[in-house]
Amino acid sequence: MLIEDTYAEAFEGLYFRILVTASDRRILVKAAEDATATPSTVIGRIEGGVERWVKKNETPDGRLGVILQFWSGIDERKPIEETIRRFYRELSYRIRQDILVKPFTSVFDACPNPIGRVDTLELIGHCGDGYEWIERQHDREMIIVPIMVPDFKIERFLGYGRGVMGGNFWYMCRTKRAVLEAGRKALKAIRQVEGVVTPFDICSAGSKPETRFPQIGPTTNHPYCPSLKNRLGSESRVPEGVRYIPEIVINGLTLNAVKEAMRAGIEAAMSVEGVVRISAGNYGGKLGKYIIPLREIMR
Repeated sequence: MLIEDTYAEAFEGLYFRILVTASDRRILVKAAEDATATPSTVIGRIEGGVERWVKKNETPDGRLGVILQFWSGIDERKPIEETIRRFYRELSYRIRQDILVKPFTSVFDACPNPIGRVDTLELIGHCGDGYEWIERQHDREMIIVPIMVPDFKIERFLGYGRGVMGGNFWYMCRTKRAVLEAGRKALKAIRQVEGVVTPFDICSAGSKPETRFPQIGPTTNHPYCPSLKNRLGSESRVPEGVRYIPEIVINGLTLNAVKEAMRAGIEAAMSVEGVVRISAGNYGGKLGKYIIPLREIMR
């Protein structure tokens, strides 16, 4: 098994971390899946993921829960306040359209080290059309939004923080079975690390920043496409015998959490027959704030 002498290039980002609770597990799963689905930051929106499922004795209202993270990139050319306003609006879409509409759901703040907070009354609470009200529940300030299946509840202030986006690794495979088995094992190992999410789970389409089609955003990382190996000739970077190159992307509250998740995922993937090489996506160190050498985190 070869771990290439390369690195993942990661970025600073903003995150919201929320706890969603529900009366029914199936409703909770559906809310979590819908809210964290596409679109994503690569097309200028936001991305999300499930951090972990929460037992009844760990939630404020004694119901089953799930911790979700939502992420936004930071454009250093723009005021941070502008980024936060856009991020909050995008988050409000996810909560209004994917969580509020599910029966008997509630949303609580779960940001551990907030650098600021947004008032959810403005873009979420007013779904009550002015009939919403505020109560002190579970030692928190909650907005009660009257809806036809009473009632949606959300903590009034949600915190946001700074974290790390885009930690990643590639596991190069000989077989389709290895792609799926190693991916499942890696994701299971990563989920044992607190504070991280995998917004794309097993991702089949690594991208590059430069493109001939800017109207659609990042395009395929063509030197690493196995189906182009013969066509590209010496330009191809696909090793002999490799037929598949999946990627797992990791966002986390801290750089250490991302590194630990990468290490756990790589170790799990390497245990599967048919995985022959580990690499990572980067941009020559020109774009990301963080450089994460693979061999260093595996020591």
